[in-house]
Amino acid sequence: MSINPAPRAYQVVLESVEADLRSGKLAIGDQLPGERALAEQHQISRASVRDAIRVLDVLGLVRTSTGSGPNSGAVIISNPSAGISQALRMHLAAKGINVREIVESRILMETWAAQMNPRNPAHAQQVIDRTAVLIMRMDDPQLSREAFHRIDAEFHVLLASMAGNSVVETMMESLRNSISQYVSEAIPDDESWQPIVRVLRRQHKAIHHAFATNQRERAAQLLEEHITWFYSQTR
Repeated sequence: MSINPAPRAYQVVLESVEADLRSGKLAIGDQLPGERALAEQHQISRASVRDAIRVLDVLGLVRTSTGSGPNSGAVIISNPSAGISQALRMHLAAKGINVREIVESRILMETWAAQMNPRNPAHAQQVIDRTAVLIMRMDDPQLSREAFHRIDAEFHVLLASMAGNSVVETMMESLRNSISQYVSEAIPDDESWQPIVRVLRRQHKAIHHAFATNQRERAAQLLEEHITWFYSQTR
């Protein structure tokens, strides 16, 4: 006979915060009660309350700061990609999942998003304009590899956002963040990087042109080729 383990004390705080968010009692920007108040409310130790706050912080649901005033303590935010990225990085390190699976998931979501008609044409045009600026920045010969990867990540997340699906956008950001260190370490030096970055610049321009001219299927095809090619260079 299996016996379910007793829930940890901090879980009552997590469940309470979730219930308050669902009911509207708590909303983004609200401040959680202090440690003492939460401990008394749930009849648990202040150490357990601190554990709960740390979990909420890792999940991207609160921002914590010291001092006094409306922005001190634990304030409700919504940064879902932070928690998902952290979890994915840890599971990658533990070999529970691998980079190939992350890459396949990226291809799945990016190509789907590319083929969707934008829900908000005004936002879509803003993305086209913004990504055009990013392409110019990526052309800078003095740009470091780290800076290029940051701009590249923004380029892809922005394009995915045109589909108007916040879950896909969040997952895209999380997937890219989860393998950022792997990508940085996979290319050993600047000499190896130069021929790769020349190809990446051409690929980004072709992808952007396909989006800008509303060639949705072509954009999806170019994205898959681009992601697959770059992964092959880092193995």
